[in-house]
Amino acid sequence: MNNSHCLAAQNLVGRVVPPILIVELILGLPANMVALWIFSCRMPGWRGNTVYLLNLLIADFFLLVSVPFRIDSLMRGEDWVFGGAWCRINLFMLALNRSASIAFMTIVAVDRYFKVVHPHHWVNHLTTGKAIGLSTVTWAVALALRVPLLATELLHKHNNKRLCRSFSSYGKLSPAIMVHYGVYILEFFLPFLLLSFCSLRIICFLRSRQLDRKQQVKRAIQVVMIIVGVFTVCFLPGIATGLVTIAIQKLRPKDCDSFRLASELFSMSIAFTYLNSTLDPVIYCFSSSTFRNTLKASFNSLGIFHMAVSRRGSRSTASDL
Repeated sequence: MNNSHCLAAQNLVGRVVPPILIVELILGLPANMVALWIFSCRMPGWRGNTVYLLNLLIADFFLLVSVPFRIDSLMRGEDWVFGGAWCRINLFMLALNRSASIAFMTIVAVDRYFKVVHPHHWVNHLTTGKAIGLSTVTWAVALALRVPLLATELLHKHNNKRLCRSFSSYGKLSPAIMVHYGVYILEFFLPFLLLSFCSLRIICFLRSRQLDRKQQVKRAIQVVMIIVGVFTVCFLPGIATGLVTIAIQKLRPKDCDSFRLASELFSMSIAFTYLNSTLDPVIYCFSSSTFRNTLKASFNSLGIFHMAVSRRGSRSTASDL
């Protein structure tokens, strides 16, 4: 076991978070299953943007597979009954979802930035094969950064309970936990700066050329702003409370009351972090007219109601702006 102190069961988290996670799971799983069906069976063609969105969807399934075990643990009073190995794998999969989701949301936004602001740039002419290659490299980096969690004991005993946590009050940080903390911080701030730059540049570029009233251009602004919005809502609470918790751990290591309060707020923020799998289908709809039209056509085929499908969107790459 890791040398840790200030451990305590988080009773408020156990009461508040599970119902929220259950609702997110009930909403997120069907939405992502529909998205997977569309991507795998109904999409008429593959483009770079479609490849990135599919990988974002794959990242969400790591979360959807892992969350039920967290719900079970919290409902038991945070007593993890699935063993130390599955504790590491579970936290690894949750961390991998976060890293991959952030990475592919950023790629989608940067892809949109180049299409709007630099329409003739070579980036806009990447083949589907190269988009798959970029996605593969992205997964390789995300895996490499998160593998240290698999080599670290993350199960802590406290009052006859087994607490499965990747963030805790360690007496001494191991190299693997230091990497985990560093990645957790950097993977928020670097993409956030990049997303902010892309959104501001797109807005300024379009308004300077008085293009911001065109429907396709409006859609481009909406896509980037939705990604920034999802990114902020899902990941800002976790990074804010996480930094406070780490600061207390470093600056006031004996102040267990403050650490426990901050740690409980951090654990509460996971409800926002796990929300990303529920909100990502909104990104699919706004980011790809092909996905949007295929979804509408699929609903139309059921005969329950009729939704207008854009002909231009189904045959034009530009419509995916």
